[in-house]
Parts: sequence; structure tokens; C-alpha cells
Amino acid sequence: MLKEAKLALRVTADEYDPEIASLLMAGANDLTIAGVVLPGTVTFSIDGDTVTDESTLTDPLAMRAVLTYAAMRFGSPKNYDQLREAYEVQKVQLMHASAYTDYGEDDDHAES
Repeated sequence: MLKEAKLALRVTADEYDPEIASLLMAGANDLTIAGVVLPGTVTFSIDGDTVTDESTLTDPLAMRAVLTYAAMRFGSPKNYDQLREAYEVQKVQLMHASAYTDYGEDDDHAES
């Protein structure tokens, strides 16, 4: 996922890898706090300047939301407001999609 993020951010230098990885994990955590169940993980091992991508998230919609979060928080983007709005829309869409939540009825309350 780090490779995709660097491509989206138009970053080629490896020196930003720890920051980008941290932003990706923060974006995944933000979605999880909002009730989104990600179909995979966004996990990196960061040891100084060395980043190992252990992410298993491949779902395009979830990845796009996490990447948008990272783009919104990386540096000082001139289009911050647009990125923030785009991220919020993506987050709300995922929050309301049954494939990305576990808000369904639990077995104790299901009708027989």
C-alpha cells in the first residue's frame, strides 16, 4: 500500500516513507473509529527510516479513502479543503454501506 500511496502523492523519495506509512495507518484507524470494518489491514513496521509494508487491504473503495486521508494530511496541500471534503464523503459512504459495517442485527435479537 505504501507504493500506491507514494504514487498518489507523487513522492519518489524514500525519506518520507515513515510519515506516509503513519498517515495511512491513521487513516485506517479513523475509518475504524467511525464504524467502518476494513476488509484487510493497513499495517507497517517502522524502524527508523526503514518501512516494511505488511498491509493486506486491497479493496479499491477502502484504499481510496485511506489514500485520500493521507493526501489530506501529508505536507500542506493547497487543495486541503477539497481533500477533506472528499475524504468525509468517502468515509460516510463506507459507513453506510453494509459490506463495510457490522451494524446488522445480532443473533440474539433476530426474528425467528
